[in-house]
Amino acid sequence: MFRRISLLKSLRARLTLGVTEPFGHADYPLAETMRYRGDPGLFGPESVTWQVIGDVAAFVGGVRALVVQAAHPEVAAGVSDHSSYRNDPLGRLSRTSAYVTATSYGALPEVERAIEIVRGAHGPVRGASPRGRRYSASTPEYAAWVHNALTDSFLAAYQRYGRRPLSAGDADRFVAEQTQLGSRLSAAPLPDTAAGLASWVANHPAAAPSPGMHEALSFLRRPPLPRSQLIGYRLLFHAAVATIPRRLRRLLGIRRLPGTALIGRLSVVILRWALGSSPTWNLALVRVDAEIPAGYFRQPLPMAATNPPAAN
Repeated sequence: MFRRISLLKSLRARLTLGVTEPFGHADYPLAETMRYRGDPGLFGPESVTWQVIGDVAAFVGGVRALVVQAAHPEVAAGVSDHSSYRNDPLGRLSRTSAYVTATSYGALPEVERAIEIVRGAHGPVRGASPRGRRYSASTPEYAAWVHNALTDSFLAAYQRYGRRPLSAGDADRFVAEQTQLGSRLSAAPLPDTAAGLASWVANHPAAAPSPGMHEALSFLRRPPLPRSQLIGYRLLFHAAVATIPRRLRRLLGIRRLPGTALIGRLSVVILRWALGSSPTWNLALVRVDAEIPAGYFRQPLPMAATNPPAAN
């Protein structure tokens, strides 16, 4: 009995490290969040956002978003021409994760700081795509593609693999909540219902194959991860592909393999057993003195935030 318990603890620890380590190559964005006691941030504890982003299905949603975003030639060109993902793939992944973490769970000053960082990074991202169209990351329509694909992907992953599917009303609430973030990034248009958003992404007229798309997909199919982490990543990748609409899958040139949705569901269940819900969600609940749901959290609170540096 004790040996079995020890093996389970060891397996849980290895799974936790294998999933979280690739996201640990940037500073934790909410290290000082306890200075803002009572600040609910942009969404707050009653929001659907905290529930969706806090579930392990968000790992699938994040991968899906990167795949879908590659379907827009101008966005893909911006990534290809200006991103550091080839030389620092885990750093870019970690910074993207930090942005989602900060904007979802941060106090309002932390949300605003994260948005300013993104604005600063997007300023120099401009050029021309291979089909001859000019692009700028700050252009509302291109910012909308990135933001809307991310929102749609988190929702699609949660509805397929989350702890329990959202009602139609709560799905619409999630999308409406995310428009608050998109508007702060000057993204437009921003559909405010789940059905409207899914249709906007799936049927977007600008989506098309491009060299940047093929380059991004080649990378996303097999990123430079250790073999032990790559196996789990591949399961998440195919689970993500299983949620992408047929038109976009055909455009992207990717196939939905038989059984991947079921395998993805089982993989997420195992990850939920190992990791529980996001410790940052737990931390945000502590910051606002909200009730902690029983049985959701397995990991300790982020160490970087439990002992923040003293104010000057």
